[in-house]
Amino acid sequence: MKKLISIFIMSTTFFGASAQNNSDNPLMKKWTGPYGGVPAFNAYKVSDFKPAIEFAIQEKLNEVDAIANNPKAPTFDNTIAALELSGQKISRISTIYGIYRSNLSSPEFNVIDREMSPKFSAFTDKINQNKKLFTRIETLYNSKESKKLTSEQQRLIWLYYTNFVRQGAKLNEVDKAKVAALNQELAILFTRFSQNLLAEEDNQFVALKTENDFDGLPVEVKNAAIAEAKERKLDVLGCIANTRSSIEPFLTFSTRRDLREKAFDIFIKRGDNGNANDNNTTLVSILELRTQKAKLLGFETFANWSLSNKMAKDPQKTLDLMMSVWEPAVEKVHQDVAEMQKIVDAEGGKFKIQPWDYRYYAEKVRKAKYDLDQNEVKPYLQLENLREGMFWVAGELFDLNFKQITNVPVYHPDVRVWEVSNKVTGKVVGLWYFDPYARAGKRSGAWMNAYRDQQKLGGEVLTIVSNNCNFIKGAENEPILISWDDASTLFHEFGHALHGLCSNVTYPSLAGTAVARDYVEFPSQLLEHWLATPEVLNKFALHYKTNQPMPQGLVERIEKASNFGEGFATVETISSSLIDMKLHLSTEKIDPKKFEKETLDALHMPSEIVMRHRIPQFGHIFSGDGYSAGYYSYLWADVINADAWEAFTEGKGPYDKAVAKRLYENVFSIGNTIDQEKAYENFRGRAPKSDALMRARNFPLIGKK
Repeated sequence: MKKLISIFIMSTTFFGASAQNNSDNPLMKKWTGPYGGVPAFNAYKVSDFKPAIEFAIQEKLNEVDAIANNPKAPTFDNTIAALELSGQKISRISTIYGIYRSNLSSPEFNVIDREMSPKFSAFTDKINQNKKLFTRIETLYNSKESKKLTSEQQRLIWLYYTNFVRQGAKLNEVDKAKVAALNQELAILFTRFSQNLLAEEDNQFVALKTENDFDGLPVEVKNAAIAEAKERKLDVLGCIANTRSSIEPFLTFSTRRDLREKAFDIFIKRGDNGNANDNNTTLVSILELRTQKAKLLGFETFANWSLSNKMAKDPQKTLDLMMSVWEPAVEKVHQDVAEMQKIVDAEGGKFKIQPWDYRYYAEKVRKAKYDLDQNEVKPYLQLENLREGMFWVAGELFDLNFKQITNVPVYHPDVRVWEVSNKVTGKVVGLWYFDPYARAGKRSGAWMNAYRDQQKLGGEVLTIVSNNCNFIKGAENEPILISWDDASTLFHEFGHALHGLCSNVTYPSLAGTAVARDYVEFPSQLLEHWLATPEVLNKFALHYKTNQPMPQGLVERIEKASNFGEGFATVETISSSLIDMKLHLSTEKIDPKKFEKETLDALHMPSEIVMRHRIPQFGHIFSGDGYSAGYYSYLWADVINADAWEAFTEGKGPYDKAVAKRLYENVFSIGNTIDQEKAYENFRGRAPKSDALMRARNFPLIGKK
């Protein structure tokens, strides 16, 4: 629940200037080479983007106009299938553009990004507001003849129709123009918010100037801080970068309370420093424009519009779910804090637990209560071994095999690529790119990208997916050791990748992870469970020095402590989810600081915890529309995840072949070809029950839903 999903969502926009085709521009060329073609990362330059985008956008618009103006009566083939096949060039270019935006940001690229973002948005609106095109789609949607099509084709017509309506296809021309103008303004603001946040993360750090500043840090955290200082060419011994992957280990282990407070302070104030990168004015403008847009589209609030294509549908349902978990989670936090405070008092600390103390003293409680020290676990969690463990799980559940290849270009030396095939038939199903390490110009967090969606329209097309993380490199030639939480994140994002790799549909718009936002996190959250299975721990949790598997006693202690910290994680995340939903249910202009404080006070937010994403740094909801009024999705999907895991535990266990087969056939392979509620019922035999989540988190049941 703590992760980013990891899928890159980008607004898109058209600009009227005529574009000249440049045959030498590598971005405009088809992907060539093995596997049906791969991106030519060794050929692209930032200066290629603008002319390539201009040409490809106009090409797509020309293709759409040809479909819209077809004199023949609309059919599935000449309208819907034709749309699926259109715009292949801009699709490829947008993919590379998104990769640069997330992984290779630079001052040169940022200038182009600020110019292109509103133009991409206008491009999308020009298609969504094409009256003749929508008339053809609407005709098919209402046609009795369409009922004779395959269920997947009917689903695709429904998807096109509902998406067009949701974006304003039925509005009058004046209101369409207003929506388009709002979308362009929003695209500019989304880009500004993202670039401000990245600048704060890239340019701020905590300097470690003396050996005492390293007190308490495990050797791999110390080495990473030293390497970070060298990378930045700083005249200090080490530094802690302003990203979650650096800050959280420091807050967990540093004995220097003064430095913990400094690290905590820079992290929670990202985008909220009253400087050139301050995001408060930007986010207020985003909220105001979203409210205007929702009202133009016929919705009371932006939250109502956002949920109109989600499983939840009604914002109140999400609030009810969040509050049902909130109260027991807060109570669990109070219990945990009381135990932490006893340690502070016993040590003569004479202070009340503060947010920068929480992780440090929680670790002490974990050690005292469960005889479990993260530093005892971490030597067994080698990044590369766990990656192999993920591959093994994918083979056991879905018969997938991974073979590293070196015959395709990559965009950075850190990136590696694997060919993915079915280990029974030998058939190649796709490629998996892995970019695991943090660096300047790469956004924080972890995510999955789809470079190319699986499809069978006009021939079988292999999917290409990636997982991107921000693990910290340590000393040269030393294995990368990661925390248990980071290992869970690794498995989570790989779950998204498997959702793409297992896809077996005909039409690209329905492939892989193209499901409702509050369902897309379910497969990824589900995969986290396999990390803790004895099979994975015994085979792949090997000590980095002795190569011995994790002792059974340690495995048992991990299991006993599995729910430790669940109150903290739940409060940290649901507070952000509640703020997100309440922000987008409001139609009034807000003061971010006041809104955040008053909302959290009303919820009785524990003073020892802050939101996982404070408002000025909440990239999920202000860098685009992907998770806006949708951060609740992690909790919604976790209800489904907990219920689905019980299908395995009620059966023959985590590697039950029959349950895995149902999971593949009804979840991982079918994309958006059927309604997700129906898909889940086909897998489980019934709708999910929320009491499974309460059991999973060891919270008291508060009635069944």
